[in-house]
Amino acid sequence: MPANLTPSYLKAEEEYRRAQTLEEELKWLQVMLQEMPKHKGTDHLQAMIKAKIAKVRREIQEEKKGKAKRGRGIRIPRQGAGTAIILGGPNAGKSQLLASLTRAQPEIAPYPFTTKTPMPGMMPWEDVFVQLIDTPPITADYIDPNTVGLIRSADLALLVVDLGCDEGIEQCQEVLDRLNNPSSKTRLATSQYLDEQDLGISYTRTFLVPNKIELPEAQDRLQLLRELVPVDFPEYVISAKERIGLDRLAEAIFKALDVVRVYTKLPSAKEPDLDRPFTLRRGQTVLDLAEMIHNDYVQKFKFARIWGSAVYPGTQVKGDYVLQDKDIVEIHI
Repeated sequence: MPANLTPSYLKAEEEYRRAQTLEEELKWLQVMLQEMPKHKGTDHLQAMIKAKIAKVRREIQEEKKGKAKRGRGIRIPRQGAGTAIILGGPNAGKSQLLASLTRAQPEIAPYPFTTKTPMPGMMPWEDVFVQLIDTPPITADYIDPNTVGLIRSADLALLVVDLGCDEGIEQCQEVLDRLNNPSSKTRLATSQYLDEQDLGISYTRTFLVPNKIELPEAQDRLQLLRELVPVDFPEYVISAKERIGLDRLAEAIFKALDVVRVYTKLPSAKEPDLDRPFTLRRGQTVLDLAEMIHNDYVQKFKFARIWGSAVYPGTQVKGDYVLQDKDIVEIHI
């Protein structure tokens, strides 16, 4: 029997996947259990969530008593319209990509293992920013524990491949093998989801980003990459150093986040604030926007007026109105 999970459940599941603390995990697991349809098709999932809740509660108590500390590693607060994490083998050009797309200034050198800790930067896209995170290289023998958690909580992974040397293809396969082996709980995929048979296993949507296309023999290596590493990830060929293909990649990153930009207007103002839009996941509503502004707005909400592509200018709507990209919203409380 299909589970027929509701939008509210799926929203909670997404927040659980992004959780960076035990307390956040517990909160969203409880919401998932509350929002899940209760029927025979969800019996297994309900039991699994209850078991996860009990486990997380035990871990929280152990942390409070000082008996155990579950290493969470580096926490990088989410910012902007979403987060994309940059992955790859040694010397693939991950730091150069971060520097070329953001104002971050990572150390860039023509030798491997220059990046030792994750580094964030903000990529501008039209009137919003997207968070990019550079990470230490992944090899057949090692992956930084911080990287695993960052992949799980990211909206998108960029798998950078070094086309500048013959070893680049092999290094790409090592990254895939490291993350997609049966023992891994964090895997790369063509879409974003949790495994309904094991909520501990998380799949992160991934782009393949062959880099250094400007170098000699790079085109031949690109063809070999396609033959020897046949993945289904969307492919964006670039030169991070020469800025080839970066505009196309940046646009694809933003579109993959599947967010809408919403501008707000005070009832007393003639013009909306067009400088800093709110970003919401596609499908979210006016009440979701109200909650982002202030918790009191949800309780005191009366109605909203909308200026946008789906309604007549100034149309009065209820809280369940689904927001569209570039809507202007005037909330009345």
